[in-house]
Amino acid sequence: MQAREDPVPTAEAVLSASMNKSSLRKDAAARRMELARALPDFAQRIVMFAGNLGASQGAVVSGYWPIRDEADPRGLMGAFAEKGHVLALPRVAERAAPLVFHRWRPGDATLIDMFGLTEPLASADIAVPSLLLVPLLAFDAAGYRLGYGGGYYDRTLAGLRADGDVLAVGVAYAGQEVAAVPHHDYDQRLDMIVTENGVRRFTP
Repeated sequence: MQAREDPVPTAEAVLSASMNKSSLRKDAAARRMELARALPDFAQRIVMFAGNLGASQGAVVSGYWPIRDEADPRGLMGAFAEKGHVLALPRVAERAAPLVFHRWRPGDATLIDMFGLTEPLASADIAVPSLLLVPLLAFDAAGYRLGYGGGYYDRTLAGLRADGDVLAVGVAYAGQEVAAVPHHDYDQRLDMIVTENGVRRFTP
């Protein structure tokens, strides 16, 4: 039997999805701002779920430094550190390329990059995470994530998954869920989402 080939999206389909995502991003950003104001203790509420995210013993866990009203993973990162995990932070080494991860511990020096993101120093040791905590604007029940349009996490996850097992865990307010996130074959799905309500796993 001949293997089925997924159709290549047309230029019109790509443009339509892009326009839909742009509109959705605007709405999702406004919604996230409201949720952040309503859940000032979010970072503390999700700490208890660290043990439910499937991190193997000694796994390198990548987090992120939240900007604006992103769901804050730093309490969760601290819980992983207390369990003996190595922490890492992502760095944008170049545009339109996968992220680079560097070892980081609370108190280590950081810098602000050209996008206004807090990053580890380029001189810090490189780390390859097997569990990534991922920021987002919105997510859906299939595990698709709405990011900011740069494609950094999609490229990064595609590369890491090609080399081995890796878990992508979105960190979000429960109210960031939407009916559907427009996507293509190259968009990388999340394995799980952690919200103030607990951990939810997505079926492949």
